[in-house]
Amino acid sequence: MKWFSTLDKSLRQYLLVTFNYWNFTVTDGALRMLVVLYFYELGYSPLDIALLFLFYEIFGVVTNLIGGWLGARIGLNRTMNIGLAMQVVALLLLTVPSPWLTIPWVMMAQALSGITKDLNKMSAKSAIKTLIPNNQQGKLYHWVAVLTGSKNALKGAGFFIGGLLLTLVGFQIALVIMASVLAAVFVMSLLFLEGDLGKAKSKPKFSQMFSKSGPVNILSAARLFLFASRDVWFVVALPIYLASIFGWSHSVVGGFLAAWVIAYGVVQGFAPKITAFFTKDNAAPDGKSAMLWCALLAVVTGVLAVGIQLQWQVQTLIIVGLLIFGAIFAINSSLHSYLIISYAKQDGVSLDVGFYYMANAMGRLVGTVLSGWVYQVYGFAACLWIAFAFLLITSVISLKLPASNTNQ
Repeated sequence: MKWFSTLDKSLRQYLLVTFNYWNFTVTDGALRMLVVLYFYELGYSPLDIALLFLFYEIFGVVTNLIGGWLGARIGLNRTMNIGLAMQVVALLLLTVPSPWLTIPWVMMAQALSGITKDLNKMSAKSAIKTLIPNNQQGKLYHWVAVLTGSKNALKGAGFFIGGLLLTLVGFQIALVIMASVLAAVFVMSLLFLEGDLGKAKSKPKFSQMFSKSGPVNILSAARLFLFASRDVWFVVALPIYLASIFGWSHSVVGGFLAAWVIAYGVVQGFAPKITAFFTKDNAAPDGKSAMLWCALLAVVTGVLAVGIQLQWQVQTLIIVGLLIFGAIFAINSSLHSYLIISYAKQDGVSLDVGFYYMANAMGRLVGTVLSGWVYQVYGFAACLWIAFAFLLITSVISLKLPASNTNQ
């Protein structure tokens, strides 16, 4: 720990925030897999399972909007600690006996979890802007990519842990274990996390939650459809499809999706090196880059949709196609995550970041609800066709992004 004490105070605080975020991410991924597989095992329909996440996503929308404003007023360290405490409560609410796990009860617990997830994400990502000068865009892109990639790799590990714990110890005990670990992280955070990281110089008014920046608004609209395109087939439809059509066990489904998300996170971490091959003089990417990478993702998704529609080597197609989709989506996600930090105002950065991730949460909400409903009524191929349409919309919106970086 000696080397840690020699670091700049703000950097130490950021590393602590990141450590908290990583621990939370593991429990968030595990909880997602536990809920999907456990309630499918209890006989819930795909639409019912999707509805369990409805409040999770709805409150994520609200939290990002209000959380960005709150972080600018009270500091990102405090929003992080609030989020950790609420996640412990959310996990414990689901440890009640099975007969108590009605849809309203689970939706309430998921609402708390949705709030805490976005408080943690907003806090961690907003902190980067306070540490990197505006004239070091390449370094900013690298830091954002590393944080985003490591988060998703750990979320993938959470998927695997969730499926494994469900198989080994059951639903309730798995939740108790996760709540205990996160409670220890929360206590450590209270003891060591300090300072006013990300706190605005002047307290912003509540009316300032909504972004007045053109680039931020356009990027937010693109983000909404980008993440809806992923979740419309990935969140509910894919795990149930793998379990019901292919007959995979809980641990196999969890392991496969974990491997996918971990690989996805690794690609995100290397996104700056990948995109550097396609930019002049290794310059940081801009709006045009985001549009081109999204268009490529739309082509891949369209090919997947055709293959599933024609029932052509379905199992191989899903496995290989999902890996290709994941790699290209990871680059898109890293590009967007960098651009929002680049576009955001330096003072009170969490206001713009919160607004942007509000749109992200809205996209997840749309995708999650459609994932359950469309899969149940029309099947897996229809989910992919909707994803394709959303990506076309994202590509068109991205045409309006600035052709060069806009920093404030």
